[in-house]
This record gives sequence, C-alpha cells and structure tokens, in this order.
Amino acid sequence: MLEGAVKNITSYGVFIDLGGVDGLIHITDLSWGRINHPEELVKLDQKINVVILDFDNDKKRIALGLKQLTPHPWDSLDGNLKVGDKVKGKVVVIADYGAFIEINTGVEGLIHVSEMSWSQHLRTAQDFLKVGDEVEAVVLTLNREERKMSLGIKQLTPDPWTNILEKYPKGSKHQVTVRNATNFGLFVELEEGIDGLIHISDLSWSKKIKHPSEFAKTGDKIEAVILEVDADNRKLSLGVKQLEENPWDVFETVFTVDSIHKGTITNASDKGAIVSLPYGVEGFAPNRHILKSDGTTAKVDDALDFKVLEFVKESKKIIVSHTKTFDDKVVDEKHGGDRKMKDGDTRKAVKKVKDGMEKTTLGDIEALSALRTEMNESENAPKKDDK
Repeated sequence: MLEGAVKNITSYGVFIDLGGVDGLIHITDLSWGRINHPEELVKLDQKINVVILDFDNDKKRIALGLKQLTPHPWDSLDGNLKVGDKVKGKVVVIADYGAFIEINTGVEGLIHVSEMSWSQHLRTAQDFLKVGDEVEAVVLTLNREERKMSLGIKQLTPDPWTNILEKYPKGSKHQVTVRNATNFGLFVELEEGIDGLIHISDLSWSKKIKHPSEFAKTGDKIEAVILEVDADNRKLSLGVKQLEENPWDVFETVFTVDSIHKGTITNASDKGAIVSLPYGVEGFAPNRHILKSDGTTAKVDDALDFKVLEFVKESKKIIVSHTKTFDDKVVDEKHGGDRKMKDGDTRKAVKKVKDGMEKTTLGDIEALSALRTEMNESENAPKKDDK
C-alpha cells in the first residue's frame, strides 16, 4: 500500500503520482460499486492510499487499486439472507434481457425479463423498469461463492395459474385479446399471464380460412370459449366456432342423400367442379356427374339442379351430381312418391329461410335451428290418408 496524489483523471481511470513514478487506477478498480466517471470519487491533487495490483517492468506500467483497501461487499452481506427473502435496491444497469439491481454497494442481483411478469409475451426489460428505479424483489437464487444472485418481481403478485380451473373452467366464455397470429392459429390473452391458443380449425365451422390473420388482427378483442385446460403445462385451448351450434348438424337434415338442390358451378378442374349450394355450403361434382341432358358438360356459372350422392358431416364433404337428376328420373317417378313429398316439404322449409340468409356465409344459425324444427314437425304431421 502506497500513498500518492491524483495527477490526471480520464474517463477510463485515474493516474496517480507515486513520487516520480506514475500508476493507473482503472475505473473498475476505483469502487466495488458502479460509477459512470472517476470524477465521482476523486479530485485533482487529492492524496489517497492505493494498492499495487500489478507491475510491468518492461513497459514501466503500474496497475493500482483503490477498492481493494476495503473488504468485498459480498463478504459483509447479511449472512441470514436466503432464497425467498425480499430485498430492496436500485436499477443500475438495464438490458433487453434483464436489469441489474444494486441492493448494497457492490452487491447486485439480476432480474431476468422472464421474472418481471407472469405474461409469456416477448418483451424487453425496458418495458418494465428504467435506470434509477427503486424496486422490491424476491431472491430466487443466491451463490455466495460465485457472488451471484438472481431476483424476481413477478413473485410479489399471485401466480394467475394457481386457481386457473376455477377462473376459466371448460366451456366458459370470455373476451380475449389477440396477441399474435401464426399459420396454425391465434395466440390470445385472457388476462396478464394467462395466454391461450385458438387453433385455425376452431375459428369457423365451414368458412375456409387460409391464415388466421384473415379472421382477426393483433390487438382485436374477440369472444371465445374454453375447450381444454392443461394447468400443469400452463396451456389453454380455446375456440370461436363453438360459440354457435354446429350448422352441419342442420345441414345433415337438409342435404340428405338423394335430395335435390339448386346449385351454381363456381370453379372447375380436371377432377370435377365446385358447386355453390344454399347457405353458402359447397359441394363437389366429379366430371362424370356434370354432364347435361344434351350431352354437353356444365361450365362455370351454370345454375342447375344437383342431387346429393354423399354427405359426410365429420369432413364437411358433400358429393353431388347433376347428371343423376335426369338419369334417375324414371326411377324417381316410379318409386319416389313418399320421397317426393318429403323433398317437397324440405324445399318449402328451406325456402322460408333462404331469402333472409347471406349466400356467402353459413347463414343464421338460429334460422337453421328453426328449419330443423319445422322439418321435424312436417315429418311427424298426420297425412290425409291417416285415419
């Protein structure tokens, strides 16, 4: 240990006159705590005691230290401090990944950005704290040998997933905020720290959505229903289409096999044609089933009658045929008395709701439900021949 006088002050350190020989105290060796400039601690011509840290005889350089004259702050840290305790400190450094909190001079702990909020959204530490903020935190890890400490501030508030099954039971409806749209679905937030996924397949019963961003944008508030809750893995599955009755339950009673409906060809390919049916439903007609009675092939925009050949509710598939409407005419006239009456009742019921429905959408689910009821009543009504 020597005594010297401050000869020069720079941004990176202080030059000390040791009596004909100069030495340098690097800024990192001035104080155990963080400082912005050496002028915060020393002045020109000030006499101070220093410690020789290194001596390079060839280069005639002497490295000095000032902080080494006092014990390391970690050595005097409260011995009773343990994981789970609360501490107070000031933000001294901040980066995207977290903030360093000085709880004592020279004793700092890191609050990682993931420990600042229960939310799983990607954020930076600057969204929560700034240099100079006084904060309270919880000790998460403490390693006295390596002089490292990690802290958290989200632990000062209750974990929102603690009673998740009570707050968000399966089948409950909630307003959510869209946070991100990916190829496979929408990530939504129910509250701070509670996120969930609406899979693209749960957005609409029949509307073909190429990308979830077509349905909703980031920041939009939409209503959704809880489908599944995985509390252990902190995962929520939600749906939008489940807010309404599955229209395909109704379509199953409308587009029965052998029933005939008006349709318009909207697209054609090598394999067949896409047919727009009532209520915005689409059917597919293979090439051999779009032959007209005059031997020509039906084209795009042709409006024709189509007979339902196959209806698969699970895959939302309807196979139709125009050709069958006249090929089976003789058979229908001979054996279709009862079926004709039933189809006639169906078409009448369909016509009642058809005029008030949008052709480009699935239509009004309530109207479809009414249609189902009316059809059932029609089927159960006594016929004239009944005694």
